[in-house]
Amino acid sequence: MAYDCVKIIVVRDGSAFLFSEFGQLPVKSGDVILLGANVLAGSEPEGHITVTTIYIDTDYVLDQVRWQYAAFLEDRLDAQGFVERIYTEPAQILRLGEDRAGMLMPWLDEMVALSLKRDFARDYLRMQALWFQIAYVIAPFIKVSPVRVSPSQRAHIRPTLPRDRRFAPLRVEARQAAALLREHPARVWTLEKLAAEVHLSPSRLSSVFVEAYGKTPLTFLTMVRAEHLAMLLRETDLTVGAAMQRVGWRSRSHGTRLFREYVGVTPGYYRTMGAQPV
Repeated sequence: MAYDCVKIIVVRDGSAFLFSEFGQLPVKSGDVILLGANVLAGSEPEGHITVTTIYIDTDYVLDQVRWQYAAFLEDRLDAQGFVERIYTEPAQILRLGEDRAGMLMPWLDEMVALSLKRDFARDYLRMQALWFQIAYVIAPFIKVSPVRVSPSQRAHIRPTLPRDRRFAPLRVEARQAAALLREHPARVWTLEKLAAEVHLSPSRLSSVFVEAYGKTPLTFLTMVRAEHLAMLLRETDLTVGAAMQRVGWRSRSHGTRLFREYVGVTPGYYRTMGAQPV
């Protein structure tokens, strides 16, 4: 299964074999499994296994990284690129050991209890505090790729709309559709064409896609095109018009409007912000 979120799985008791698209590894009490978004993974218990799983929205993770490196990262697009460079292993097993992992148990139990109450507005700050305590313990064990952090752009991105959805395993068709949009953003996509590619009706694809990613396929495509355009504006000398053509926006006025809705500024202004001195 795969989920459109980051998963932190704490093994409390027992053992199992973890299967992912990156191989097979044993896990036991005292281990913490870290799975990136959209990573296929499953497990086979050896007798029994007890775990507690934390599901973390990817937008939330990017916001936290942005503020952690606020002196160097100016927006979520910048944070996203930074995360992709330093967290290159989508599936990791963190060998905390039973003593250190035991520190997490009271916090996990309280977080589970608060989650079951579902009074998130009232308990928000406490759940934040519990998460930060857990993250503080496991963060030193997460493998990262060395990268020099430097100010590379100056832009502001509009926060995504709040999402209220239950994280559930992604349907294969939803994953296939998202992969097609990411790999071929310049194609002239319609809901009908995308549905035909994954062998679903347009209405069914729209339903499973929204359930998986919290947005419609065409809204997802706008996000992908805006991110690709931002990368081209930062990293190439293409004109704004040529860059728009490359990501699939044939009309400059239409592309400018969609980019501004997602990023908060026009493509031309975004490029000048990246050129501003620090």
